[in-house]
Amino acid sequence: MKVQGKMFIWLAVFILVMAVVYGVWSKEPAGTTALFLGFGLSVMIGYYLWFTARRVDTGAQDNKEADVADDAGEVGFFSPHSWQPLSLGIGGALAFMGVVFGWWLLFFSAPIIMIGLWGWVFEYYRGENQNQ
Repeated sequence: MKVQGKMFIWLAVFILVMAVVYGVWSKEPAGTTALFLGFGLSVMIGYYLWFTARRVDTGAQDNKEADVADDAGEVGFFSPHSWQPLSLGIGGALAFMGVVFGWWLLFFSAPIIMIGLWGWVFEYYRGENQNQ
């Protein structure tokens, strides 16, 4: 994590220099504000990564002699057969169409989103996949 922390700190320095140059040169407040906010975000992420790297063990990414396989491991469990993302996608598409065509579409999309979310959360609490 030390490498990533340094990368974000250097990115923050670059964004700060560009924000100052852009602000002086263009005198445009929206872009200058966005660049300064990007600088702040990069500082926060870089500081967090640097702060965390001091308190955890050295990872494979910090060892120059490490192989790619040294950082391998289990990423997590991903359901290979879930239908719930389809329901959430349809509900989300209807919800965003509600912004275009009318807010009344949210009355139809909210139940679909809630059903999909409920099904996704409790997918492994019932049925044939109960104990996975």
